[in-house]
Amino acid sequence: MNKYIVLRLKKTFEDYAYNAEGIEFWYARDLQVLLGYDKWENFVNVIEKAKITCKNSGHNIKDHFPDVRKMVDVGSGAKREIDEFMLTRYACYLTAQNGDPRKEEIAFAQSYFAVQTRKQELIEQRIALIERLNARQKLVVSETELSKLIYERGVDDEGFARI
Repeated sequence: MNKYIVLRLKKTFEDYAYNAEGIEFWYARDLQVLLGYDKWENFVNVIEKAKITCKNSGHNIKDHFPDVRKMVDVGSGAKREIDEFMLTRYACYLTAQNGDPRKEEIAFAQSYFAVQTRKQELIEQRIALIERLNARQKLVVSETELSKLIYERGVDDEGFARI
């Protein structure tokens, strides 16, 4: 896949994100286009597979794939309601994982989410390491303070060894 396509798809994916009350989500019909699906019916099948994965992973489907209705223009100023899903980032990930990997857009999305997952793992490892180092530094400071107090109280080497 050429670099231009990768950059365009990544930017487009992030551009389609919405935020409601601090919750990031995508509309399924937007994602359908981004993932290269022409027919809604075919894409709904992918979403249904993703929902099964979500449920089998112990997550609540409604938390990640809520059903919504959306008004769309049908021409000459008329509007009608259509079925829609609001997808969390996790739902987008599951949808991409259950999509047709022969589609260039699906292959990109699967790779994108795999890389993002690895980045998150590395960030979590670094945070854990920093927390461990901070705890060690606090312990060193506490032990130094304790040693000073013991020395100031006149405890000899034997007493210090017992403590």
